[in-house]
Amino acid sequence: QVQLVESGGGLVQAGGSLRLSCAASGRTFSLYAMGWFRQAPGKEREFVAAISRSGAMTYYADSVKGRFTISRDNAKNTVYLQMNSLKPEDTAVYYCAAKSGYAESSVGGYSYWGQGTQVTVSS
Repeated sequence: QVQLVESGGGLVQAGGSLRLSCAASGRTFSLYAMGWFRQAPGKEREFVAAISRSGAMTYYADSVKGRFTISRDNAKNTVYLQMNSLKPEDTAVYYCAAKSGYAESSVGGYSYWGQGTQVTVSS
């Protein structure tokens, strides 16, 4: 069981940057692969990025490759999503998620979810 709390969302102009954080509870953070997902109005929740338990492996949706970077600090029980070159189509509620074992891109593969943080990119 893990509890997740996202922070760092906000309003930014196109081309700008934001850094999202996800703080996890407990002492077993390093046992979980972590992911970031987002959901825009009227759309399904979609995969953004994932990171392995050690942080050695990362995975990205094609739409964010080269712009977003996922990282984690297991000593701080925190996962980050650095978002650069933001576009209006990045506007969504961003969710942090955790799963046991290996990282994956499927929404259904993750057992634990945060409440989300709003990211709005203006043009």
